[in-house]
Amino acid sequence: MQRTGLMIIAALAAQTSIAQQSVDAKDSTYSTLQQVVVSATHKARERSQTPYSIEVLQQPAQQMQQARTTPEALAYVQGVFVQKTNHGGGSPFLRGLTGNQTLIMIDGIRFNNASFRFGPNQYFNLIDAFSIDRIEVLKGSGSVQYGSDAMGGVIHVLTKKQDYTAKPIWHANATGRITTQDMEYTGRASAAYSSNHFMMQAGYTFRQFGDLVGGDTTGVQRPSGYDERDWDVKMAMQLSDKTELIVSSQQVVQRHVPLYHRVKLENFAYYRFSPQVMQVSYARLNWKPGMRLVNEASFTALYKYSKEGRQYNRNGNANFYDELDKVNSVGATAEVYSSFNQWWTANSGIEWYSDKVRSSRIRTNGSSVFNERGLYPDAAVQDNFSAYSLHHFRWRKWVAEAGLRYNHFINSLPGAITQLPGQPKENAVKLTPASLVGNASLLYNINPKHIVYASFSNGYRAPGLDDMGTLGLVDFRYEVPAYDLKPEKNSNVEFGYRFAGRRLQASATFFYMHISDLISRVRRGTDSIQGYPVYIKTNDQQAFVRGFEISAQYQITKQLRAQSYVAYQYGQNLTRSEPMRRIPPMNGFSSLLYQASKWYVAVEHQWAAAQQRLAQGDKEDNRIPKGGTPAWMLWNMHAGYQASSFGVKLSLHNISNEDYRTHGSGINGMGRALVAGVSYNF
Repeated sequence: MQRTGLMIIAALAAQTSIAQQSVDAKDSTYSTLQQVVVSATHKARERSQTPYSIEVLQQPAQQMQQARTTPEALAYVQGVFVQKTNHGGGSPFLRGLTGNQTLIMIDGIRFNNASFRFGPNQYFNLIDAFSIDRIEVLKGSGSVQYGSDAMGGVIHVLTKKQDYTAKPIWHANATGRITTQDMEYTGRASAAYSSNHFMMQAGYTFRQFGDLVGGDTTGVQRPSGYDERDWDVKMAMQLSDKTELIVSSQQVVQRHVPLYHRVKLENFAYYRFSPQVMQVSYARLNWKPGMRLVNEASFTALYKYSKEGRQYNRNGNANFYDELDKVNSVGATAEVYSSFNQWWTANSGIEWYSDKVRSSRIRTNGSSVFNERGLYPDAAVQDNFSAYSLHHFRWRKWVAEAGLRYNHFINSLPGAITQLPGQPKENAVKLTPASLVGNASLLYNINPKHIVYASFSNGYRAPGLDDMGTLGLVDFRYEVPAYDLKPEKNSNVEFGYRFAGRRLQASATFFYMHISDLISRVRRGTDSIQGYPVYIKTNDQQAFVRGFEISAQYQITKQLRAQSYVAYQYGQNLTRSEPMRRIPPMNGFSSLLYQASKWYVAVEHQWAAAQQRLAQGDKEDNRIPKGGTPAWMLWNMHAGYQASSFGVKLSLHNISNEDYRTHGSGINGMGRALVAGVSYNF
């Protein structure tokens, strides 16, 4: 396998290879307050003037850490903690929440759908890092801006788009990357064309991941490797001076993705996701009439498709299972940007999304084949309607924002056979949850160097089809449907300070989040199915999360820069008088970067404290060691050289070969490994 992978990489590098741009002081995890962001306000604005906590990651595939996947790239971002149930996953935590309690957007479109699972899930890994221009992470807000699920915040992925050029220009590029011990072989080829009124681009990514090799005593974690194939295309056309049409489509396909802890800890002969498919396509018309009421407008039609297959068999069990869930999503959005005067602007819009889930399970026992009810009721539909208006005010040293969103859902779940004792049939159910949320924030520029801000926002998450209709094996439990759920809600309060000097930049944020009607799994008596305890979801609990984030960046010389951050979260379930589940421990990151015109060298230190505050569910989770997850620290080194067309990068990860696991993960992190990347551009 190693020889084959090396031949693939060599061929790609020798043909149309991409030159990754040299790491800039404003790129990667080395971000500054002057970056322009859009996620907090729907409109481009300097990050320093946003009255929320927001982080920016530029081009995750090109960052110097050479992160393997999109979620792993976010692990270097302040206030983001990434849990990995398996090597093919990666679930970011924002303000102590993850899974379907955080919202993922891609180019202004909801990436979440009605089947996104409760708790940590793998879906963020179904976005190709090589297609991304930047990721904006809005923490502790987002429900008014983007709707349901943004309780912990919003992770907004913005994909690459070529600029128009005065003269026609063709670009062809590719990149290749390998990791020692056969852990990664990646190749990416892309091409682009741009002219005065037209641009198009296309890319294809080939990825082969071997079994993950852990730190000093872990060794090879088998099975954990998988294959991936991705493609993306985008076209933009300037129809007139005031109108632009953008058409985009991208797809990620992963096959044979093992769930390592099931095989290692739960006596499964095999348990794998195959295939995992995610496709996002849209057409968007941008219009700029320049009027006060309608200064700019955009209209989007979208289609999303996801497919998740699961195959598993326990040792000594004659039943072999093959489950398949497909989600077809369509939608349309319309947004208007109004500029009433020089100090008052607004974004207003309406949105509609519709998710239809097809779910099946086939059980094979010897020569007998049984078609059973899938993980979700087959042909279940969720319709999502919303309208919002977000207003921005800027007067002298003050910046203020306020907005409202109304969201209405229609969840239609058909009746189905449950195969549960005493419950021969599920009745058809139709639920119509709705929410009205608001936010308000205020920022004050004390002087050009000092900024303070405060914000308040409501958040909510309407129960999805995964919450209400799940029937089957989930994690280490058997879950049954719950049809009486209502939206879970939260209130966020945040206070922040920013300093921007000539050499030093710093920020400090303190937050408190209160959650009501929290949806969580509870044990249903002493029932058990297939040897697993039976759980059902309820939302009769309250909880809170509080914490802080502190960062500093100092430009020692023109070429030498130091950066550091620390993040802390404390979560408590008030109803159960115990910690919230999977709350990340205190964690941090420090780096020292030396960068010349064509080359750079960096040293990094990444760490997490022990997490010994465990909920009862954490104590029952076989992925969390008894007594809690131990503390860990990693040392990494990176170096790179970038000429006009050719580039090379080397990264040495986990220099001390530390054995470690991020809290709640089902697999240990990577041990000592060398990552080499080559690029060429013409």
